[in-house]
Amino acid sequence: MTLEIITADSLAPLRHGFFTRRGGASSGVFAGLNCGPGSSDQSEIVRINRGRVADALNVPPDHLLTVHQVHSADVTHVTGPLTEKPRADAMVTATPGLALAVLTADCQPVLFADTKAGVVGAAHAGWRGALDGVLEATLDAMETLGAARGDITAVIGPTISQSAYEVGPEFLDDFIADDPANSRFFGNGDGDRCLFDLPAFGLHRLRQAGVGHAEWTRHCTYSDPARFFSYRRATHAGEADYGRMISTIRL
Repeated sequence: MTLEIITADSLAPLRHGFFTRRGGASSGVFAGLNCGPGSSDQSEIVRINRGRVADALNVPPDHLLTVHQVHSADVTHVTGPLTEKPRADAMVTATPGLALAVLTADCQPVLFADTKAGVVGAAHAGWRGALDGVLEATLDAMETLGAARGDITAVIGPTISQSAYEVGPEFLDDFIADDPANSRFFGNGDGDRCLFDLPAFGLHRLRQAGVGHAEWTRHCTYSDPARFFSYRRATHAGEADYGRMISTIRL
């Protein structure tokens, strides 16, 4: 099966993609393009999958860069292949030929580009990272490389949608404590449960930060098991592990 790559016209002409699970070598619960070395999938199979992604981006495998994601607001500036993965949740670069990538399975993958300045970024933004400011931190880091905030395009890829993201009252409390206006991103669930709109919150934070253009591809990871891995869906199904999708951009 060939790779399926979701792209955004607003990021053209840069080579980029939000890769679905289709077209990989993994099997079982990881069936398809599992690119997560932190999963319990066979490491050699994961390398094969990542190699296919590198080929699609036209970079050597060691130029497809990922970090050790920890749900933080930390951003790292990369200028070449990584000998060790830094603990961070976003990367920026002005170096041509490097493909910045993040791994997700419900969290937001966000790709950034200022084509005028020749600066790109990629961020892994779950609820914690988004609340703590990883999106704004990525914009700040891009500016240090010469990007102009108003010229930056940010695209949120496949992520869990509000209808599938049920949370408890303590989750809502964290967001209200940060800003009472965040209540707009929560709908009513069963009993004391709420439904959280993660991509709407991500778009709000990006636009509030002054990004030139922000959009979501409008794909829900939870509701489409044929195309996307989902941590929450795997948990609800009682599966022992889950695959990770990759989203990447290069100059």
